[in-house]
Amino acid sequence: MITGANAGIGKDTARQLALIENTEKIYLACRNPSKAAAAKKELEEATGRSIFEILIMEVSDPGSVRHALESLGESVDALIMNAGGMGGKTPEKLTKDGVTMITATNLLGHVVLVDELLRQNKLNKVALFATSEAARGIKKMGMKRPNLKTSSADEFASVFDGTAFGDDFDPMQVYGMVKYGGTMWMSSMARKYPSIKFVSMSPGGTRGTEGFNDMPFLQRIFFKYVGMPIFMPLMGLSHSLEKGAKRFVDGINNAALKSGVFYASKENVLTGEVIDQSTIFEDLKNKVYQDNAHEAIHRFIN
Repeated sequence: MITGANAGIGKDTARQLALIENTEKIYLACRNPSKAAAAKKELEEATGRSIFEILIMEVSDPGSVRHALESLGESVDALIMNAGGMGGKTPEKLTKDGVTMITATNLLGHVVLVDELLRQNKLNKVALFATSEAARGIKKMGMKRPNLKTSSADEFASVFDGTAFGDDFDPMQVYGMVKYGGTMWMSSMARKYPSIKFVSMSPGGTRGTEGFNDMPFLQRIFFKYVGMPIFMPLMGLSHSLEKGAKRFVDGINNAALKSGVFYASKENVLTGEVIDQSTIFEDLKNKVYQDNAHEAIHRFIN
């Protein structure tokens, strides 16, 4: 199952997985029925396989996630939590669950999705959370390393509901903090459920993604049409859509990858081989911090 599978990295991940012979079925978890249907048709034409099934799901809405799973009649071997972004035009707005839109879009619905799949015994082998190098900071892009003072559950909760930022709500910085919280939640889950592999994987600086569409106009134009295709490849900060999606494909298939680990690029680039990010940012392996993030996000789940 792939969330956000109708475009960008999610769609190409589905394409690449379909080209692997032993892939029997791929659930395209999407929020827009018409876009999902178009993606399904394109994927069938591109791969020559009719193994795609649509699951309508709005991951920013826990109710929609639960409703979608009611129609899932079988278990899945792998879950790829790809849906995300900058939270739309109002990333700081609170949802009915008490989190910001940027948290709801990237994290809350995925937490509900994993919890429900586990509760229903419908997740067999591996869960992959699409995180970002922003979760440990990207100096060349001006994205600071998460600077939590105590990394308590209360502090993580203040990240998720936006109170940690006050009037200084910069979506680019908040995005990194939320992805950091999600990555820590995944590491906590790896210890709580040792029979399932939980991998956090960044697709790197990937061209052709949908995430830039949520940026302010000028930033969006620069990143999509100037920075990503021209300057950033020269700096090792962007690679093709296919390479970004392949990280997800490898993330669920490579037996050498360890549960509970955050894999992403080396420190000064957003491309190339992936490494354990705790070698760059030591807080990532702190088990107390991981459990605090887990507790914090579950405060917002009814």
